[in-house]
Amino acid sequence: MLHSKDLGGGEYQSEISAPAIHCGGCMRAIEKGLGVLPGVEFVRVNLSTKRVRVHWRTPGCEPKSILSALRDLGFEGHIVASAGTARDDDPVMRMLVRCLAVTGFGAANVMGLSISVWSGADPATQWTFHWISAAIAIPCALYGGRPFFGSAYSALRAYRLNMDVPISLAILLALALSLYETITKGGNVYFDAAITLPFLLLIGRTLDHSMRERARSVVKGLQRLSPRGVFVKQRDGTKFYQAIENIQVGTHLSIEPGERLALDGVVTAGRSDVDCSLRGRVGLKPSKSARHCVPAWSI
Repeated sequence: MLHSKDLGGGEYQSEISAPAIHCGGCMRAIEKGLGVLPGVEFVRVNLSTKRVRVHWRTPGCEPKSILSALRDLGFEGHIVASAGTARDDDPVMRMLVRCLAVTGFGAANVMGLSISVWSGADPATQWTFHWISAAIAIPCALYGGRPFFGSAYSALRAYRLNMDVPISLAILLALALSLYETITKGGNVYFDAAITLPFLLLIGRTLDHSMRERARSVVKGLQRLSPRGVFVKQRDGTKFYQAIENIQVGTHLSIEPGERLALDGVVTAGRSDVDCSLRGRVGLKPSKSARHCVPAWSI
């Protein structure tokens, strides 16, 4: 059923990617235009993801008629697999944000407590503040330094070094030396440096990961625009939908005007202009007729 999700009782859910959606007027036009189709139970347009969610029933409706009606409204659409509609989960980003928040909390409080060292407080007060700083800095630094500790441990297990090894050593040695100075009532502790170092490094690492994920999301968005299947034309002229992975060499496909080509192929009948801009080539190509080759992702 065109990668549609079976909701039970003869009802299906289809997710359609429509990149041309750009405003509230587009949303109203699509929801109103598709909502009047026979068999359509529910239509919802997401402007952020440029997706159209349609609930429909059989018999009386099929994805082909929904796509045709959407095209008549002026929007090119392609069915996307239900698995691709779920929101992407990024556990690495969640961990980085948590570690950044913890180290930021620790750095702010320890830096405030460090005033006792420079304000001329008596030794007893300084010693008390050192213990309070230790109680805050040690757990915060150990928790917030997990991205560095894990990477350093993996590198050492493979008998190699990376930039996280000296960072981890600096954090751990600063904590150990500061704790020793606190226990022996020494005058120099470095809890503020031990917690501020991972905090500042995590800011850069979080921003770097965010930018890389943004670039990857653009690529994923382009991949989701690719059609998951095509209509196969049989010898008797009838058409049926078939997933891309099941298409065999030599299969005759039916391509409608404005539809994106899912596979490389050769024109067997008809004539049409071809837009190859998504392939990094010059936009509009001359008309293609019989025996001309057309690349995938062309329109």
